[in-house]
Amino acid sequence: MNTPPLALTMGDPAGIGAEITAKAWNALRATGPAFIALADPDALAPYAPIQIITHPSEARFTQAIPVIPTPLAHPATPGKPTPENAAATIASIERAVRLTQTNQTAAIVTNPIAKSVLQEAGFPHPGHTEFLAHLTGASGQEIMMLASPMLRVVPVTIHVSLRKALDHLTTQAIIQAARTTHRALITDFGIPTPRLAIAGLNPHAGESGRMGTEEQTLIQPAINALRAEEIYVTGPHPPDTLFTETARKTYDAAICMYHDQALIPLKTLDMNGGVNVTLGLPIIRTSPDHGTAFDIAGRNLADPASLIAALRLAAEIAARRG
Repeated sequence: MNTPPLALTMGDPAGIGAEITAKAWNALRATGPAFIALADPDALAPYAPIQIITHPSEARFTQAIPVIPTPLAHPATPGKPTPENAAATIASIERAVRLTQTNQTAAIVTNPIAKSVLQEAGFPHPGHTEFLAHLTGASGQEIMMLASPMLRVVPVTIHVSLRKALDHLTTQAIIQAARTTHRALITDFGIPTPRLAIAGLNPHAGESGRMGTEEQTLIQPAINALRAEEIYVTGPHPPDTLFTETARKTYDAAICMYHDQALIPLKTLDMNGGVNVTLGLPIIRTSPDHGTAFDIAGRNLADPASLIAALRLAAEIAARRG
């Protein structure tokens, strides 16, 4: 390999991570992008040939899945997660970050985790996004984007309840999300003049204050500030019409006010092609846009399409960043 491989984490070992890792390897082994798995070799061995390595440069991707061993405390049972294996899941993420920070791997791609399982074991972070920001010294700068060929969305507030999301939604948070997205569209997605659409919060974008005033008090000031910085933004748009086929042609990314406002349209339009991208980090991180799928784990039913898309997008971003 002429460039460093990607680092792929194990995710929750009771989920579909091992299965989709093997299926992604089989789909990409001849063409790339190449990756190494930070996983328990015994968990991957039933699905594909593996190569135990100690350093990414040893990987022979076309022949087997290169694995830097991250052993589990107990053998995983598909569909039955246990906090006893949380330490291995966390160690896999931490090792991937270190490898990428030292340029031994080009980017991180994370298999899905079960946040509740990790938190039962004492994990203090709301999710992957916040944990990666903590590990890279970028806490408070992390922005989550869901991207597919059909749509890119960025929620301003992420892993909090809807009630708390309203408390966390501020003009400055909207500005930060839009600024970070604007930079990423240029550097990571190769769009020289990004167009951002800003969603409203309330039905009909507040209907001139009759259905809520946040559009006037929080969102419009953010739009004014962004325009003063010569960032192309439109809005606030009524959320119920922002994601139509016609509307999607008018922008490169939609800045949404809360988690489900962003993720429902993306996953409805392109669940298999969607990729979670963490913006605002000093390293590249992507992930499938789905969860651990405990209900089908171990049954050879998992679709690797989103993981394959995440691997390809991570490699594309790494190439653009040089």
